[in-house]
Amino acid sequence: MVNTMLTLALPKGKLGDDALQLLAKAGFPVEGMAAESRQLVFSFPAEGMRYIICRPTDVPTYVEHGAADLGIVGKDTLAEAGADVFELVDLGFGYCRFVVAAPRYRWEEAGRSLETLLAGSRRVATKFPRVAAAFFQEKGLPVEIIKLHGNIELAPLVGLADLIVDIVSTGRTLKENDLVEVAAIFPSTARLIANRVSYRINYQRLRPVIEALKAAAQGGAGIAICT
Repeated sequence: MVNTMLTLALPKGKLGDDALQLLAKAGFPVEGMAAESRQLVFSFPAEGMRYIICRPTDVPTYVEHGAADLGIVGKDTLAEAGADVFELVDLGFGYCRFVVAAPRYRWEEAGRSLETLLAGSRRVATKFPRVAAAFFQEKGLPVEIIKLHGNIELAPLVGLADLIVDIVSTGRTLKENDLVEVAAIFPSTARLIANRVSYRINYQRLRPVIEALKAAAQGGAGIAICT
């Protein structure tokens, strides 16, 4: 990293709002970083901190390629990205979970068996092809992955796919579309990640930031400021 300030990549949206609350709790400067702001870079030279605001799916990329020393990102996004970064701390917020879901009637017809359900067509729709492929490969179930970019619940309703892999929090959207969870993959929460090179070279400067965020996430109040 050529910049003298430590750079932290933050996601836009609700996860980013929660990340700002955690940063404030940990004692880091967040003045002027309102959710409605369109500014993408915030620098606090006195504290030696800089934040960059980006799409959630881009956070792992900025960290992996050294544009940021640290990043806060959902485990769901991190798993799908497959980025070569260090995953340091489970920050605990932004909970959701990866599930496999199917139309209720299909699930009942298959005797609530995933293998039976996939005995015919094996199409799975998802925004997360890497996660989906890994899950079915581990189960020894060959499938055809169809990547979509939104409204995944629609796919089985119109015959595009037999199953979906998606993230859910309350399960309300599944229920409203008469879909049922047929398998759990893994839970997801926000994670603190680090660039591998920066972590080794700048560890003494990164450590107080990491420890302060970890303490704040665990219910304490971090006070360390990077200088």
